[in-house]
Amino acid sequence: MNRFARIVAVTFVILLVTSALMLFWVEATTEDSWTAKAPVPSAVWGVAAANGKIYAFARNITYEYDPLADVWTTKNPLPSNMYGSALAVYQNKIYAMGEGNGMTQVYDPATDTWETKASMPTPRAQLTANVVNGKIYLIGGRTGGQYTTTALNEVYDIATDSWTTKAPIPNPVTLYAPAVVDNKIYIIGGQDEFTYPMNLAIVQIYDPATDTWSFGASIPKIVTSAAAGATTGVWAPKRIYVIGGMPDKSLDGTKINQVYNPENDSWTVGASMPTARFQLHVAVVNDMIYAMGGMPYFNLQGIGSRENEQYTPIGYDTVPPAVAVVSPENKTYNATSVSLVFTVNKPVVWMGYSLDGQETVTVSGNTTLSGLSSGLHNVTVYARDEFGNTGASEIITFTVEEPGPFPTALVAAASGASAAIIGIGLLIYLKKRKR
Repeated sequence: MNRFARIVAVTFVILLVTSALMLFWVEATTEDSWTAKAPVPSAVWGVAAANGKIYAFARNITYEYDPLADVWTTKNPLPSNMYGSALAVYQNKIYAMGEGNGMTQVYDPATDTWETKASMPTPRAQLTANVVNGKIYLIGGRTGGQYTTTALNEVYDIATDSWTTKAPIPNPVTLYAPAVVDNKIYIIGGQDEFTYPMNLAIVQIYDPATDTWSFGASIPKIVTSAAAGATTGVWAPKRIYVIGGMPDKSLDGTKINQVYNPENDSWTVGASMPTARFQLHVAVVNDMIYAMGGMPYFNLQGIGSRENEQYTPIGYDTVPPAVAVVSPENKTYNATSVSLVFTVNKPVVWMGYSLDGQETVTVSGNTTLSGLSSGLHNVTVYARDEFGNTGASEIITFTVEEPGPFPTALVAAASGASAAIIGIGLLIYLKKRKR
């Protein structure tokens, strides 16, 4: 092969590889689509996301999954057998609770170590743990040898390592799909084998701030043992995705992907999961959803799935950055310079501000608004992400009141008065001395 032919061949290979990488990127970031990822090393009973990684728990082993590298590694296993425990994450630590003995074990991925905390008051199985404002809520599940569905709502305070009891769930339920959005806990579907109908279509919503329950629109297709993941509104709109599960009166898994909008209490349907499963597990990292493990059909042998399928949610990469101005505030400043301090909720490629409706000024971060004249001013801050979505802050209005000129005439008058007073005092002193 001559030199020219080699150059053409190498160029073709480079173009082919580049095209493949571009195709992969487009496919991976196309909204409402699924992509197969590296399978779970073995059957797992639960997963949790912390610090950008996903941790999957088997009977005697802990796995760490890196979504960016699509690689699994092995970590320190649970010190005691807590198969099927409820998992919750707070400040990048993973809390495993319940399943029979009611123990609470805490895993720190940064140090790959476990520690024991206060056990839950009522040992239960087939429930989940949900975090709101530093407290973990364990709702429903089964007690009494895993046979009785309960309405219990027990709360663990992470700061004090203590437990309290809150308002019970209206309909006792297990095998439900939970999610947290805007500090409210959504308990979706599930089962109560001692009440008709056994499988529930209802959405029960708990507000920890008021310790009260309400109801949302019923899920269109009844499923039990489904998994749910919530997007945060940073990279994708706020939604709850109820994925897979076992349809009513069936022993097989389903591929269905039911999407709940908590902002208007409505349901839609997303792209179906490639592999039908129930008792699967979902983790969310940067608003990307990962569906892992589960069972394709009911079997006493516990034959499970090792699939790891990534879902790009509806509206992904269409949400603009959220910009919040910390300073200036809506008040009066006695200076011609005011600090401009703001926050942005995700990485951006450009930032700028407009003062008094003038042309936007590009900035790299917080800055100072200088040379401000007396009177009313307003400022708006903008930020643009890598996908071209531009977000704007609220218009902040503030007033500048320049310090007036130094009152020299008044000072002179005051100085004259002081001199007169001193003179009078001196005359009185001299007169007294002559006597």
